[in-house]
Amino acid sequence: MPGSGKSTIAERLSHELGMKRYYIGSMRREIARRRGMTLEEFNRLGETDQSTDKEVDDYQVELSKKEDNIIIEGRTSFFLIPESLKLFIDVDMEEGASRILNELRDSSKAATRNEAIPNTLEEMKRSLRERLESDRKRYKKYYGIEDTYDKRHFDIVINTTGKTPDKSFKEVLDAVKASMSKRKS
Repeated sequence: MPGSGKSTIAERLSHELGMKRYYIGSMRREIARRRGMTLEEFNRLGETDQSTDKEVDDYQVELSKKEDNIIIEGRTSFFLIPESLKLFIDVDMEEGASRILNELRDSSKAATRNEAIPNTLEEMKRSLRERLESDRKRYKKYYGIEDTYDKRHFDIVINTTGKTPDKSFKEVLDAVKASMSKRKS
């Protein structure tokens, strides 16, 4: 979920496990930026133009064929790479929106997000709800996924609400190591 800390967790997992990390969201943000669009505008375009998702989705599939033991942070990765260990990092909408709003207010971080900066927490929550709905529409239309945010698609679900980044990371790392250990036996 937006604001759950998934990028921080993925980055730390990459370092801790010695695996290369691919962040699909940053790729989409960069494509939007090159087209002179915000992420929100790019997502809306994607509701009628599959190319906005296809480039990065095809890239993920190719990565999974060429590389092993990698971390791919993406909304459709669970579907496009079914043989993977699938994690869902969750957070309460209020807390996730607050985290993102604080990040957007930090000018050094805002540019990388390529998002409009809302004035209030309520505007941020509305923006996130719109983004989630756009994701649902696109992925249902293009892949037949009823709900990309349905936790039943995932092997591990961790909720970071009310937790520090360190505590959230430890919980994820422990769950990933346990799952990897089971898969080896």
